[in-house]
Amino acid sequence: MDKQHSDSSARGIRIEGLKKRYGQGDTAVDALKGVNMVVAPGEVVGLVGPSGSGKSTLLKCLGAIIEPTAGRMILGQDVIYDNGWKIPDLRALRRDKIGFVFQAPYLIPFLDVLDNVALLPMLAGVPNAEARKRAMDLLKALDVDHRAKAMPPQLSGGEQQRVAIARGLVNRPPVILADEPTAPLDSERALGVMRILNQMARQFDTAIIVVTHDEKIIPTFKRIYHIRDGVTHEEAGEGRGID
Repeated sequence: MDKQHSDSSARGIRIEGLKKRYGQGDTAVDALKGVNMVVAPGEVVGLVGPSGSGKSTLLKCLGAIIEPTAGRMILGQDVIYDNGWKIPDLRALRRDKIGFVFQAPYLIPFLDVLDNVALLPMLAGVPNAEARKRAMDLLKALDVDHRAKAMPPQLSGGEQQRVAIARGLVNRPPVILADEPTAPLDSERALGVMRILNQMARQFDTAIIVVTHDEKIIPTFKRIYHIRDGVTHEEAGEGRGID
């Protein structure tokens, strides 16, 4: 195993034997059956699989939204789960250490675009001016800065998704979990999003997992995890079209 994967000071994402069971007895369903996964700092990895394979459950466990049944999870430098939660404040963990990009934008309708993106760093203690500058830089990179003062209902679906991606990146978290981030975008903008994710990963040593069915971006991944029936299988990707 290379140094990038083994150095305890820069673990990225590490999952060991992760299991999730819903229900009990005869009605129990094993959504995850012992998932193992490593994503190094600075790496963007694809997670693909059919509906019902466990993708969403895995992402929710990693995001500390639902509790696994067994196993171990390390995000950044924090062991967050080891057959039980090891972090006392999961809300602070999600706010400060994990960037989320969901399939739906979930923008706050009464805040303009700039404030939607700047709010999270403000809540984390970043001065307002710095938070807004950081937000505007990302909006520019995502080609939506001209909508900075617009309200979310005034945006197209693609614009809303790009704003949501900026919000997920703005706190520069060590981990980003992206669920179908390019689904509503055309090919050019979808590849642009993947370039930005890869640039962020390299610049800030961020470990990023992208759940996707989008055939436009599959060739950009250097590594892909396929999940089937609650178990992951790793394969090499093409790794092209991201620079």
